[in-house]
Amino acid sequence: MMPFTRSRWAIRLVAFALGAVAPAFPARISAQGMMSGVDLNTPAFTQAELSRADIEGLIAKLKPGQKLDLAGKSLNALDLSKLDLQGADLRGARLNHANLSGADLRGAVLDDVWALGADLSGADLSGARLFGAQMLHARFDRADLSGARLAGDFTGAHFAGAKLAGADGSADMKNQSMGLMHAVMRSADLRGADLARADFSRADLEFAQLNDADLSRADLSHADVAGADLRGARLEGANLDGADVASAHIDAAAAKNFSRAINLDRALKD
Repeated sequence: MMPFTRSRWAIRLVAFALGAVAPAFPARISAQGMMSGVDLNTPAFTQAELSRADIEGLIAKLKPGQKLDLAGKSLNALDLSKLDLQGADLRGARLNHANLSGADLRGAVLDDVWALGADLSGADLSGARLFGAQMLHARFDRADLSGARLAGDFTGAHFAGAKLAGADGSADMKNQSMGLMHAVMRSADLRGADLARADFSRADLEFAQLNDADLSRADLSHADVAGADLRGARLEGANLDGADVASAHIDAAAAKNFSRAINLDRALKD
């Protein structure tokens, strides 16, 4: 059997996202950085194949111990606010601009999900998996992502006041040949967020707003925090070994916490 190259993985992922093929192989491997290969104006990314009533009906029919299966479904722009989606399988689902505010997504599987601009404000995603997720400009304000796996693209997303304690946005070192998967939170709003004990080693937090965030005992080793704003952040016990802080805004009094970071001389100490 001919081995799958990275380009063939990319083609298969795009086809899966458009509903053209079944996911016979793990599509998540090349999920990160796939925006340029997808036409977001197609019905698969703009329309919904089910209604809220349809989904409520599916939930009502679940037997004890069963989990809702919405894998690969187009659910774009639906109002799914406050629904009980605990443990749901949403792998590869399209939820662009959907309203999931206040929804119960504890332990849900959102690997390879597309949720551009979706509203998850106040949702409970504790213990959820978001591996290969494309969630640019999504809203997670006041959401609970404690212990969640966050290896996807959250560029420009809002996490103000969110709980990310113990969350894992670190790089997946097992699939380096296929592209290093990690949390991308470039220009994300994490003001006042709780990231205590979170693992964001090798994550991309460039230009992120981390003002007044709780980063105590968080692992930011080798993360890119260039241009980020860390003023007022709690950094007790944080691991910043090898973190790139070029042009980052840091409190002068907290500079000692960055002694093992790189480009400290280029940081803006206020």
